[in-house]
Amino acid sequence: MNRRVPAEPVQLEIQNLGHDGRGVARNEGKATFVSGALAGERVLARLTARHRQYDEAEVVEVLSPAPDRVTPGCTHFGVCGGCALQHLAPAAQIAAKQNTLLENLVRIGDVEPKRVLDPLQGESWRYRRRGRLSVRYVEKKGRVLVGFRETNGKYVADIASCPVLLPAIGERISAIAELLATLDAVREIPQIEFACGDALTALVFRHLQPLSAGDRDKLIAFAKLHDLAVMLQPKGPDSVHALWPETVELHFDIPRFDLRLGFDALDFIQVNAAINARMIDHALDLLDVQPGDSVLDLFCGLGNFTLPLARLAKAVVGIEGDHALVARAKRNAERNGIGNAEFFMADLSENQRDASWARRPYDRVLLDPARAGADKLIEWFPFKQVKRVVYVSCHPASLARDAGMLVRQHGFKLKAAGVMDMFPHTAHVESIAMFER
Repeated sequence: MNRRVPAEPVQLEIQNLGHDGRGVARNEGKATFVSGALAGERVLARLTARHRQYDEAEVVEVLSPAPDRVTPGCTHFGVCGGCALQHLAPAAQIAAKQNTLLENLVRIGDVEPKRVLDPLQGESWRYRRRGRLSVRYVEKKGRVLVGFRETNGKYVADIASCPVLLPAIGERISAIAELLATLDAVREIPQIEFACGDALTALVFRHLQPLSAGDRDKLIAFAKLHDLAVMLQPKGPDSVHALWPETVELHFDIPRFDLRLGFDALDFIQVNAAINARMIDHALDLLDVQPGDSVLDLFCGLGNFTLPLARLAKAVVGIEGDHALVARAKRNAERNGIGNAEFFMADLSENQRDASWARRPYDRVLLDPARAGADKLIEWFPFKQVKRVVYVSCHPASLARDAGMLVRQHGFKLKAAGVMDMFPHTAHVESIAMFER
């Protein structure tokens, strides 16, 4: 419940960095989350909201800056909510994420890794190949805004470019906004999804009303001018179809394993291509797959780990709950000449103990669940014959909970854990853990 906030700024000592990238202080005994503040700083902050358990504030002035504070690389930082940590040096960002992971493992899972893995890092700019941009026509300004939401989440940030996106998108934000301003349907397009393959970038325009012939012609002309693919989404995800060219084929390569993976514009893929390639190497090295091994890849998606595993193992089984992704994974296996990988569709939040694939013996298991984690699966899956588990996580709290389950319920030991900088300049923590019998 929001309460009246004082107009006068308060001086705060920032104790640490919160999970969302805000500084954490105590004001009158209450936890206060401060936007724009870093651990170890003394700041002058204005309270913006009061709640029963905590308060919120924003920095007015940094009185004593942290040694790792840097000048943000984007002029829109602080207004655009796409990034939370541009004011913190990249090395300090990844150190903070490592601390978050280790703290969660101890506090939530009551486990500690025997070895802390060196973090995986890559370029911190021009890395993002997949995402969603919000669109809003502002009557008073007579302009179209295209970008991420502002930090308050209420409005679309007024940005001209985005240096964390691949240039094919990030350097065309203004051009896309100018295009939309000329369309009859300018008020009927709430979002644009983008997906960058290795050879082609696709824009998916969500539109709430049918597009006029003139609008379609303008979109096609834009696609030709900028060498992009344009797709339309009149309803749900299943309604997506190509406008230009007639056929849109997206793919990314994994050179070490001589693989080319095709995907559709709205499919889940890892947003950072360079870190994804290194993450695959990292995961397979930790899994230590032997030529005679049978491997199970749970939450396998379109085969990002499954197909590289198939190059090393005797046999691999991939399980995924999305029918379209299972179909895509099967096609990717066929196109790459892989005959030792099988794929099944299954809801892994439900007990699948009696499924044929679950009754097979496996030497090694790879887990790559969504944010909610894999606790439901860990409860029922028979891990008795499994020698080693590698868990790739996009949420340290769910990984910590599941790590505790693997250790206490299934007799594994947490041998190693570390973070991977999949999303530089954000508070998102991507991590990996290895468990051994």
